[in-house]
Amino acid sequence: MIRSIRPLAVASFAGRMAVALLLGGSTLLGLGGCRNEMYDQPRYDTFEPSVFFEDGISARPLVAGTVPRGWARQDEHLEYGREGGLLVDSFPFEVDEAVLARGRVRYESFCVPCHGGLGNGDGMIVQRGLPKPPSFHEQRLREVPVGHFFDVITRGYGAMYSYAHRIKPRDRWAVVAYVKALQLSQYAQVDGLPEADRQRLEQPQEAAQ
Repeated sequence: MIRSIRPLAVASFAGRMAVALLLGGSTLLGLGGCRNEMYDQPRYDTFEPSVFFEDGISARPLVAGTVPRGWARQDEHLEYGREGGLLVDSFPFEVDEAVLARGRVRYESFCVPCHGGLGNGDGMIVQRGLPKPPSFHEQRLREVPVGHFFDVITRGYGAMYSYAHRIKPRDRWAVVAYVKALQLSQYAQVDGLPEADRQRLEQPQEAAQ
């Protein structure tokens, strides 16, 4: 009795396996067909010409006034560092201690590797062989409008790439404010300092005497 049951069990198992393989294969073929239908759907590739449109271009121009969501640039001074197309020589908001502190954080995060802590252009990657940027303390850069620094951060210059997608506009202005503070720190006149700061500078001299 046992001998007659074993071949039947084997045959039943083989039958179930065959059905499972058949169903699995059908499913894979079906999925593959769906993917091919979506992947090979009629469409235009980038820059592919078109005979449908009169201008022969498949990519259609944007509707006038269209801007990417969240990228409307209505304040030219704040967003571009320009007014009437010319670089500005003023900040779009008041520069206070909080702005300078924010600018220092952003400067140390993004600028120090190239420009160095004091803006001399001797950052770590320069010491390792990359091109040296100009010092912020050159006479030329001490005289340029503040919009120049904002424009360079925004669009890049020479070997420096754009930081527009890394630093927000207000933070870019904060960096510019800190750069101006660095410039002032190296050329500040004692007579222009507040009375308390002048006294602190004179105290070490008096103690030495």
